Amino acid sequence: MAQQPFDDRDGTIWYDGKLVPWRDANVHLLTHAMHYASAVFEGQRAYNGQIFALSEHSERLMRSAEILGFTIPWTRDQIDQACRDTLAASGLTDAYMRPIAWRGSEQMGVAAQGSQIHLAVSCWEWGAYFGAEALAKGLRLEIAPWRRPAPYTAPTASKAAGLYMICTLSKHHATDHGYDDALMLDWRGQVAEGTGANVFFVKGGEIHTPTPDCFLDGITRRTVMQLARKRGINVIERAIWPEELESFEQCFLTGSAAEVTPVGSVGPWTFEVGDLTRQLMADYAALVRGAVSNS
Repeated sequence: MAQQPFDDRDGTIWYDGKLVPWRDANVHLLTHAMHYASAVFEGQRAYNGQIFALSEHSERLMRSAEILGFTIPWTRDQIDQACRDTLAASGLTDAYMRPIAWRGSEQMGVAAQGSQIHLAVSCWEWGAYFGAEALAKGLRLEIAPWRRPAPYTAPTASKAAGLYMICTLSKHHATDHGYDDALMLDWRGQVAEGTGANVFFVKGGEIHTPTPDCFLDGITRRTVMQLARKRGINVIERAIWPEELESFEQCFLTGSAAEVTPVGSVGPWTFEVGDLTRQLMADYAALVRGAVSNS
């Protein structure tokens, strides 16, 4: 069955300070963000009516905007409340949420200092990002044909819309070849992340994960690292090269959408969906369904 288009749904969206009917939450064709990717966004989840790590997401949204050279004209607390209001209006208790801020249509061209800054928040029901089967068997990942750029070539510390163009291309390439997703390397050839999630590896009871020096240090990433350390598991952040993948026993992805999802293979390398991965999946699920923040 075809997915219902996102522009033709019932419900409401918080748009520049008020809740509006879903189908009326539109922007003009000549919006700067559409032509020049001058937009930043967040992905976050609500569980049992509470939005997990809400203020952390709002703060990151504001930081991302500052990195792109604009200021969101709402405070963190106001953004938090906008998210709560959107969730309440939806009638959902478990939901995926998408705050987004962007430059408007006052200027067209590369320069956009005079553009109005907009903010919107939407939410919808969304189950397991990769589906229930992936949680049981683990994902099949391809090595992406595109690489994460160096931090001196792009605003890699921001969650900016433009940085996801190569993620879409890599995801499409992977699914066209029968994979679930792709593992992206960075400009040096080191392991970076998935197309929309951070990556972890397990060897000898320890966890290894790439140093986030050219991609987002995800909120879920940090949460899972805290959960592992609470169990006495050593977590090592370091440069990881692709040729090391054959030495790892387990692999998993983390992200607000992906949550904690096991990986069964990356290219020619295979991994077990082991006890440590399953324990962290359970620990994360228990945390987000029983707490408002990850502190």
